[in-house]
Amino acid sequence: MMCAATMRSATTMAFVTLTSLACAAQPPAASSTAPSSASRPAATTAAAEPPSPTPTSTSTSSSTSEATPTTTAPPAFTAKVTRIARDRLPYSWRPGCPVHHQDLRLVTMTYWGFDDRPHTGELVVRKTVTDDITTAFKKLYDMRYPIKRMELVDVYKGDDFDSIDADNTSAFNCRPATGSSNWSNHAYGEAVDINPRENPYVTAAGSTAHQNAKKFAKRPVRGKGVINPGDKVVRAFASVGWEWGGYWTGTKDYQHFSKGGG
Repeated sequence: MMCAATMRSATTMAFVTLTSLACAAQPPAASSTAPSSASRPAATTAAAEPPSPTPTSTSTSSSTSEATPTTTAPPAFTAKVTRIARDRLPYSWRPGCPVHHQDLRLVTMTYWGFDDRPHTGELVVRKTVTDDITTAFKKLYDMRYPIKRMELVDVYKGDDFDSIDADNTSAFNCRPATGSSNWSNHAYGEAVDINPRENPYVTAAGSTAHQNAKKFAKRPVRGKGVINPGDKVVRAFASVGWEWGGYWTGTKDYQHFSKGGG
């Protein structure tokens, strides 16, 4: 038989237990004071305001590259020295010339044209001066000095007048010097005539045999392909020991360069 105190104690514990269960079933009451911004989780703010994407530098450089044109540099100067067959010289060489055709060489090289483009030309010179020729003409090419054309004089059947009239730069031709019975330095393969229209042979009286060259009969003169006293062309040949006909006394041969003069 349970005593009264024990019954009261059990009744009290049951009441407390029921009260606790009832309180646990109710949601917690909201606080009347809102949390400060400092107490909010940082992740909540970042999720609400995502950052805008930033363009990458790769796409920018790609579009710039496509818009920029590519410039191609002119080819470098080249020169090739080879033996020349007798049948390439049907007019410019013959028995009795002061140099044998076996002592001549064909120089195939780059030159800068009047059209501001590179071209390939041919000169025939004595084998002993091929280094002089390639050195001087490389200087001319590098300075972009323009040359009208560069063909063997045999293209004009060995006719010096026709080659000059065509403004052809040439070298070997077995012929006497102009107005003389002596061999020209061209007959030895040790002379070259450059742009003969722009740089004519002019007599002491100031005349020239070529009508298309009359306006170039005096020096100094401005114009494409001309050669003036002391200019870069004269210095290029002087550097290899070749003299300019424009320095002659009386008659002037502005087109002419030769080893040792004459």
